Amino acid sequence: MSTVIASFETLTLESVEEGIIVLTINRPERMNSMTATMFAELGRAAIAIRSAGPRAVILTGAGTSVFCSGFDLAELPAVMELGVRQFYHFEEVASGAMAAIRSISCPVIAAIHGGVAGGGLALALAADMRIGAPTARFAAGFVKIGLSVGELGTSWLLTRLVGPARAAELAFTGRPFGAEEALRIGLLNRIVPADHLMPAAIELATQISANSPSGVRLSKSALRLGAEISSYEAAMELENRGQALLTRTQDMPEALAAFGERRPANFTGN
Repeated sequence: MSTVIASFETLTLESVEEGIIVLTINRPERMNSMTATMFAELGRAAIAIRSAGPRAVILTGAGTSVFCSGFDLAELPAVMELGVRQFYHFEEVASGAMAAIRSISCPVIAAIHGGVAGGGLALALAADMRIGAPTARFAAGFVKIGLSVGELGTSWLLTRLVGPARAAELAFTGRPFGAEEALRIGLLNRIVPADHLMPAAIELATQISANSPSGVRLSKSALRLGAEISSYEAAMELENRGQALLTRTQDMPEALAAFGERRPANFTGN
């Protein structure tokens, strides 16, 4: 049985199993589109998640037809009236929301159904893993509305996920593409039946939760920061520090003992 941890105007946070939290974009009447309020609430949701201390987070959209359709065009006229300084501040809040999701210390799994466009794609890219239903359909269609793919971290994350040439094609054409292509180019980890999407996400989160909390957390940190480090030596230094810290936890000797005794480890995160 799920338990509501926090409810916002545009989002909900629920605990579905011990150590697993679901963050839902909750604007199905507007195709789960983004608003200025949502950007602010995503930052607050990340803080609430940090306080709850889960082992994994599942990010999804309410309903079954759309994950997130990007920015709500009904709000666009008001945004376009902003001066340069005000618009830059708006962009900082919006991009800060994506960074807040990406910096959640535990793994984030995006469970994707239906349409994913614009800022919705940026949000999906901010997750560590993405599983999708066959209905998942993506578009980096910024150029279709006179903007660039340099929005909310999309240019940086998309390039590193699918490679520069594929990212260029998707960015320059703005064309939509489906789940099968997303899987082929590495945007999706796997495709699962639509009615099994959330159970599959929970199953993956449960597999993650069975491991050392500190080990998983520092693994995420190493992977995330490693993608931002251009130096092999700097990446090794980051890894060395993380491994040195992990050897001082209670979980490591417990894991070694459990391995020797051929039993599941009792990880505590201490």
